[in-house]
Amino acid sequence: MTSDDTPTAPARAVRADVRRNRARLLAAARETFQREGAGASLEGVARTAGVGIGTLYRHFPTRQHLLEALLADAYEELAAAARDLMVAPAPGEALMTWLRTFMARVTVFRGLAASAVVSLRDGRPEGAAARRAMCEAGEALFARAQRAGDAPAGAAFADVLWLTGAIAAVTEREPEAAGRLLSLAAAGMVPGRR
Repeated sequence: MTSDDTPTAPARAVRADVRRNRARLLAAARETFQREGAGASLEGVARTAGVGIGTLYRHFPTRQHLLEALLADAYEELAAAARDLMVAPAPGEALMTWLRTFMARVTVFRGLAASAVVSLRDGRPEGAAARRAMCEAGEALFARAQRAGDAPAGAAFADVLWLTGAIAAVTEREPEAAGRLLSLAAAGMVPGRR
């Protein structure tokens, strides 16, 4: 029932072949993108999955939809990691550990980090539940670091996450640089300046 007591139609069950096709497309995309990057041919992804390009587009109308579906798994893992880190003794170190984990998960292939930034910025529907769970768990970790004085009181978690995603996007081939830039951003460039 909806809030105005109008009956709603029950959700239709997804056919088994549709679920299988989606799973094959995601597996094929993961394999292809890890080898060739996020700009790889979608026709090649469909071919690897053993389906036609029309089937791919029925499931994922754009490349970004496909990438966000792949990100949903990473977001679920990141939500769990943030919840696990809530009991770590040093809140600031726990937050930095989580931000490094975030960067590692969104750089498993070229171009994924840029899609993560778009996903976080635009709040698109694909993978929304996983993204929301990740953001809520990460924000709780961030708030804990703020209460401990290990993160700036006036900062917004969304800004920290976008900054981390941007660092990941520009350093996806240089993980050492990503760590240095994240540490620099966390420390601030001018001590004592807000």
